[in-house]
Amino acid sequence: MAEALVRAEMASTPDADGAYSDVKGYLHSEEAAVMSHSDLEREIEERMRELGRRLLQEHLDGRGVGEAVGQVVDADGVERTGARLQRRQLHTVFGTVEVERLGYGAAGLESLHPKDAALNLPEESYSLELRRRVALEAARGSFDETVAAVERATGVRIPKRQAEELAARAAQDFETFYEQRRATPVEEPARGEILVLSIDGKGVVMRREDLREPTRKAAQARRHKLKTRLTRGEKRNAKRMATVAAVYTVAPYPRSPEQVVRGLAGLDEAKAPRPRPESKRVLASLEMTVAEVVEEIFADALHRDPKRAKTWVAVVDGNKPQLRLLEQNARRHGLDLTIVVDMIHVVEYLWKAGAVLNPAESPQLEAWVQHRLLEILRGHSSLVAAGMRRSATRRGLDKKERKPVDTCADYLLTYRRYLRYDEYLARGLPIASGVIEGACRHLVKDRMDLTGARWSLTGAEAVLRLRALRSSGDFDDYWRFHEQQEYRRNHAARYAGGVAPEVVNPRKKTQERRLRLAK
Repeated sequence: MAEALVRAEMASTPDADGAYSDVKGYLHSEEAAVMSHSDLEREIEERMRELGRRLLQEHLDGRGVGEAVGQVVDADGVERTGARLQRRQLHTVFGTVEVERLGYGAAGLESLHPKDAALNLPEESYSLELRRRVALEAARGSFDETVAAVERATGVRIPKRQAEELAARAAQDFETFYEQRRATPVEEPARGEILVLSIDGKGVVMRREDLREPTRKAAQARRHKLKTRLTRGEKRNAKRMATVAAVYTVAPYPRSPEQVVRGLAGLDEAKAPRPRPESKRVLASLEMTVAEVVEEIFADALHRDPKRAKTWVAVVDGNKPQLRLLEQNARRHGLDLTIVVDMIHVVEYLWKAGAVLNPAESPQLEAWVQHRLLEILRGHSSLVAAGMRRSATRRGLDKKERKPVDTCADYLLTYRRYLRYDEYLARGLPIASGVIEGACRHLVKDRMDLTGARWSLTGAEAVLRLRALRSSGDFDDYWRFHEQQEYRRNHAARYAGGVAPEVVNPRKKTQERRLRLAK
């Protein structure tokens, strides 16, 4: 085996210097002398990528073949006594390199490669840095765009299906990352005195096999009236609801009802800037139940405010299961949680009701909505509900005509305990769900609602997780954690005691030999 090690370590001929000389030589060539600066940039970039590949290859060869220092014992206590040289390809951001390393084996067992552990190589042929590039691009745009963007940046062509698989692997430590983060006390709590939780839902068009059971059965039973086009009320695809949530802190922002109404009309006078959300975390999931998402945001909020020193607020759209879960979790944790039904939803109901009692798109309709919104913001939602019902009755509207009025009035009465806007405004609490609406749009709609796209559950969940990490500003921290997890999964877990053996460092041996000769 010693002769094989010597041959392997001497077989590599360093050629990075030659590649560098080629680049310099090209820049002094007649061809380069007549090129535009943009053509030169592209040419140099491609040549430097090849230089980077050769440098990486030279370094990998110089690391030796990964001869273990001491015994190699696997996780089952079996000593691996046989060793033979094996090669594997690694696709990197510079191009493809070859890694030569010793594989330690035993009869009937897969080889272990200490050098792979020292380099933290992934199981697949794509490097972790390439996987990171795929993850970032997949969080931005479609997988077709991801493949094209990675190829432009690195010269490596990754098939679309493999790009989807790499994105799924990249996102696999999402839950564990946040669990370990919560195990560490917050060093610098966010300054905002108000801690806000918000939750909503957004549909994603799914492949039929990945729909939830009731939705899948309904889709199978659905029959379209026409073959070539949809008729009113028909839908071509079925959706699975993604639960979207946000947690953040913010400073109080006291306002009067009049200021809010003027602000919506674009007439508000100059005022102090609105406080920005701090330490915002967003998430969206198709796999998790609503209850699991609510528990997750409570866990995150409690980690931020373990002493319950902040003012806890939940801003929602009135979804009854969500309200019930928020209240249950608040009771379980002994929290004083103020639940606010989003004012924007109230406004939408008002516009629909007002269109029944006023000419469409008229100044009278706008004034009607503004007046009633002002009264609701003053804490008079029940009076507004009663007044609009009386107006509909006096006009002799039948049940169908007055339906938007009754729907609005029912909404105001059903949720009146969450519509105490006069109190909320005086305390400086948020009364609109702009953050969660933005999260729904950014995390789900902008990426998942592509024309013709039908998602698998695995692919969609991975993209939602990656987008959430980027939106929350956690991607870089997550990626460091992900690489650590990859090392534990792919290497440490395969050896006795969960520790991969150290490998011989040829450079260190050479330096020691030189020191001995010098003496």
